[in-house]
Amino acid sequence: MTTTLERGFTEEQEALVVKSWNVMKKNSGELGLKFFLKIFEIAPSAQKLFSFLRDSTVPLEQNPKLKPHAVSVFVMTCDSAVQLRKAGKVTVRESNLKKLGATHFRTGVANEHFEVTKFALLETIKEAVPEMWSPAMKNAWGEAYDQLVDAIKYEMKPPSS
Repeated sequence: MTTTLERGFTEEQEALVVKSWNVMKKNSGELGLKFFLKIFEIAPSAQKLFSFLRDSTVPLEQNPKLKPHAVSVFVMTCDSAVQLRKAGKVTVRESNLKKLGATHFRTGVANEHFEVTKFALLETIKEAVPEMWSPAMKNAWGEAYDQLVDAIKYEMKPPSS
């Protein structure tokens, strides 16, 4: 697996990610939900990947399990991006990479899903901090996201028995 230092996450990229996350953090509830609603807007079929959405009869934004899940994913993704350079590798709190990999493997997450999620993440951040948004910031968040996804994909395999 490629390490962060080989791939390069520069000090400038780190500064852009940290600066924008410091602004977004206080709205992570609203932004997390927006992020997931964007994913489902782009790829409605992705809803099938979430057991709690499959038989839901309420509108997405009213599903009681969606917002907590969306917020935890959004915060974990952003926290991971902020820690990337300092840690020298992808770090995740709460749930470890093996568990994330196993879950993504079990539910059938494919490369296209990661691409849609990246697009939705970048759009969410762009809308959250429009005055800070720049091509450099887009690249910084994109690189951090790609490294997190690489780490998750590395662990995407059947659980060892």
